[in-house]
Amino acid sequence: MDLKMKLHETMAFLQKKTPIKPFIGIVLGSGLGDLAESSAGDVVLSYEDIPYFVRSTVPGHPGKLFLGYLYDHPAIVMQGRMHYYEGYSMDEITFPVYLMGAMGVQNVIVTAAAGAINKKYRAGDIVFLTDHINAMGINPLRGPHHNSLGELFPDMSSIYNAQLRKFAKTTATRNRIRSHEGIYIGVQGPSYETPAEIRAFKGMGADVVGMSIVPEAVTASKMGMNVLGMVYVSNLAAGVSKKPLTHQEVINAGKLVRPRIGKIVQGVVSSFKANDNAS
Repeated sequence: MDLKMKLHETMAFLQKKTPIKPFIGIVLGSGLGDLAESSAGDVVLSYEDIPYFVRSTVPGHPGKLFLGYLYDHPAIVMQGRMHYYEGYSMDEITFPVYLMGAMGVQNVIVTAAAGAINKKYRAGDIVFLTDHINAMGINPLRGPHHNSLGELFPDMSSIYNAQLRKFAKTTATRNRIRSHEGIYIGVQGPSYETPAEIRAFKGMGADVVGMSIVPEAVTASKMGMNVLGMVYVSNLAAGVSKKPLTHQEVINAGKLVRPRIGKIVQGVVSSFKANDNAS
């Protein structure tokens, strides 16, 4: 079925559940899935119950969609994401982001765990993305084009919004949260990178590495949304770390940094009270 038809059907489904028209969209990465807690009047749906959503199969990703109010702003929150390494197509991975744009979302916060390539970073640090390198071997925009969903050849010179990043950095500083600005390199996974690959990525200018972010950020940027990319360092990358890497380490780190990420999200979202558009 055509993407626009799928979006129309999914929006109709959600509108029957709630009249909320989200202004903010958030994608929560590994270990952060319950950061957005629901309250009376909010709607929380499992992905498998939503038309054209696919199930998240990775531990640490609850696979639920939150529609409600977050710090007084209407929001749509993905509590866990889908990954290319799970066997899903880019169309399936990016569908929720297209949905956010179609529903009127103007600002998107994309979070994830990442391995540190930059030796100045430590586990638990927050990194606000200034740019990324797509090493996933595929462009998420490949396929049929719809003029109403953005440019066919969108500019990618400023994917990550400087104003949102300023809000985030100010909040981190105010709360004494150790943070940096850096460049993310996205890979397919699910295997962790080899030490040789990490050395190559370092030479390319990458500070952190992960298996997500890129498809969602590119899609959101194509649709004209302001994007804040925010990752937490869950571990040191292969060759930087002296011990084997495990996903449990990622989940454990997510639990530890959840309060820090929560404070930053609150600070950024609350900033919209004075400035409802970051552009």
